Amino acid sequence: MAVYVICEPCIGTKDTACVEVCPVDCIHPRKDEGDYEGAEMLYINPDECIDCGACQPACPVEAIYRDEDVPDQWQQYIQINADHYHG
Repeated sequence: MAVYVICEPCIGTKDTACVEVCPVDCIHPRKDEGDYEGAEMLYINPDECIDCGACQPACPVEAIYRDEDVPDQWQQYIQINADHYHG
């Protein structure tokens, strides 16, 4: 199953519009979580993402892609998102 991945444009932005629309709460950290301030970006948990796509149009900086559609220059973010949860 494809999942969504947050890529480089989120760094320093951390707009939580994607968090608000996610029906399964798989995007973290949220503003109310202790690690929000220290995180450089948001991450999608690949084990919890249900491939609904609600997050993609909500992102104001176009940082979210289906894993199979991540641009070549940001391929490493597939692993970066996974490592955030499994690292």
